[in-house]
Amino acid sequence: MASKYDGLARIILQNVGGKSNIVSLTHCVTRLRFTLKDESKAQTDVLKETDGIVTVIQSGGQYMVVIGNQVPDVYKAVVAVGHLDAVADAGASEADNNDKPKEKFNPLNAFISIVTAVFTPCLAYLSACGILKGLLTIITYFGLLSTTSGAYTILYALADSFFYFMPVLLGYTAAKRFGLPVMEGLIIGCTMLYPTVLKGALGTSFPDGLEFFGLPVSMPPSGDYSASVIPIICAVAFAAFIEKFYRDRVPSAIRVFAVPFITMVITVPLTFLVIGPVASIIANLLNAFFVWLAATNSVLLGLVVGGLWQILVMFGLHWAIVPLSIMNMQSFVQGIGDGDTIGASMFATTFAQTGAVLAIWLKTKNAKTKSLSVPAMISSFVGVTEPAIYGITLPKKLPFYLSCVVSALAGAVMLAFGVRRYQSGGSAIFGYVAFVNPNTGDISGMVTAIVVSLVSLVASFVIVYLTYHDDAGKKAEKEAAALESDL
Repeated sequence: MASKYDGLARIILQNVGGKSNIVSLTHCVTRLRFTLKDESKAQTDVLKETDGIVTVIQSGGQYMVVIGNQVPDVYKAVVAVGHLDAVADAGASEADNNDKPKEKFNPLNAFISIVTAVFTPCLAYLSACGILKGLLTIITYFGLLSTTSGAYTILYALADSFFYFMPVLLGYTAAKRFGLPVMEGLIIGCTMLYPTVLKGALGTSFPDGLEFFGLPVSMPPSGDYSASVIPIICAVAFAAFIEKFYRDRVPSAIRVFAVPFITMVITVPLTFLVIGPVASIIANLLNAFFVWLAATNSVLLGLVVGGLWQILVMFGLHWAIVPLSIMNMQSFVQGIGDGDTIGASMFATTFAQTGAVLAIWLKTKNAKTKSLSVPAMISSFVGVTEPAIYGITLPKKLPFYLSCVVSALAGAVMLAFGVRRYQSGGSAIFGYVAFVNPNTGDISGMVTAIVVSLVSLVASFVIVYLTYHDDAGKKAEKEAAALESDL
């Protein structure tokens, strides 16, 4: 069935170098994320000038075409027009990787690329479950529902399931990223949460501790791998790494069952003996560093994270600290942390962007800029800031810089008042409930978050309104007009 985005899809396919140049394709909230064999074949300037495309970003080994809120429909059209089912939402195949030119290894880019691919398919559901947990906290705090009721039990199971079974879900997405059969990734994740293994870790089944042929199994400080992130990603990466070396050497008559058998029998024990413990140690050290920074100079932490967050989002670098935010929340659940400082530091950034766009919308006399502002403002107010950044504030430059300054100050204030995020919820107005302490029912963090976010919106609005001029630069106006796309 034809789509109204088929024409745009053909333009995108042609100007990323054609179907043969595409290694993999996925999408997030606003962007098509390509991995290309040769980015030099892409006609970036042409894409940037195309109606329906906000801009193009090259970062972290990915070629990102920013579309806006219509990206799911454009993604479907690109897949359908280009017959890209084999590479859609998947990591590069071995053949693709062999065709791709070798580039100088950049650890940061590699890390960002991996985390982006693994977390992107999960974010909507992660937020949905987080919002439900927050709502349950509010409902039980006001006595509208008892924590011992069947309704609460079922709803909380729904809200907490994503977090508890994170190794299973990330096993699926990580398998796609590394080119491992997804069933193998799922089974590795399931094994990490198998009840007998958990009992062994707690000493109920094995009083002397869990061991593997005499080798002791060291579990994370929490006692299990529920809600863990790094271990399953490393385990799946290792499984994919070893499988590619022997797969073709296995006789084809038995390959269908022999390959997963060999891969999993090697990977799972090593996960418990080496990969898991080492990954947990590294994760705990990173977490400890940020906890230490927050404890020694929390205001500086809030200032830096708040001020740089939108810049990180621009280049896709914000994914580098998303796992740390999740680990902070997991530490709180385990009773060894006081909540997430990263989420608290960046929370006001969406409101600062909203205020800046609102000011431009009221001040500008340019019809195209005004028409772009309303949908961008709505998206930003509910947590999606890319349309506001790429369509409005960044082309104008000064409003973007001012919104970053406001966000930095807001982040510093949030941490100065000891605000913490306790669970992963939605962004912007949907994120307030994440600041309610589920252990004590304390809502003071949510109240502070509401006040700071509204002050940030007003401050950004006032500063931008006072400094914005339509004649700030003809080039900026031309760029803004060219960005009239999906908005």
